[in-house]
Amino acid sequence: MGHGGDAVKELTADHDEVKDYFAQLRTTTEGPRRREVADLLTIELVRHSVAEEQYLYPAVREHLDDGDRIADKEIADHSRAEEMLKELEELDPSGPEFDRCVEELRIEVLAHIKDEEENLFPALRHNCPQQDLDDLGDSIRRAKKLAPTRPHPGSPSTPPANKLLAPGLGLVDRARDLVTGRGKGA
Repeated sequence: MGHGGDAVKELTADHDEVKDYFAQLRTTTEGPRRREVADLLTIELVRHSVAEEQYLYPAVREHLDDGDRIADKEIADHSRAEEMLKELEELDPSGPEFDRCVEELRIEVLAHIKDEEENLFPALRHNCPQQDLDDLGDSIRRAKKLAPTRPHPGSPSTPPANKLLAPGLGLVDRARDLVTGRGKGA
């Protein structure tokens, strides 16, 4: 969950973890293991998205020309992925609809990752002081520890509301996960 380094390094390491979960889903055929990997993917994506929405995108708005448009586009990407994650939660991991949903999610998320790594992150490195990136990395790691672990498509995705609600949702999600045993490897 916490990898270390500045915001770009932290989030890129998250991206690598997400790609690994997608690769595992492509090669895993056993239903219960597929559910387990899908749950780990969901936990990572939700934590990552919440942290970006709380800290990265406000920095994008502040430091980049056209930052509002860029941040709004990234948040819209998250909303689409969160809807897919909510659908995935309800599907039988042995069924064809599960495979369809995973593939749609994979395409959406990998396009988002590619855009961030090729465009957004280099722009931030160029326009944001290194100390700010270091501080953002620390804030992102803290946010991921408190973030929800399940998709909540209707919850706010911009500060200050998301910073107020996410820890409470995260507490409830982690309690549910503890009771059900969900995400033990996260």
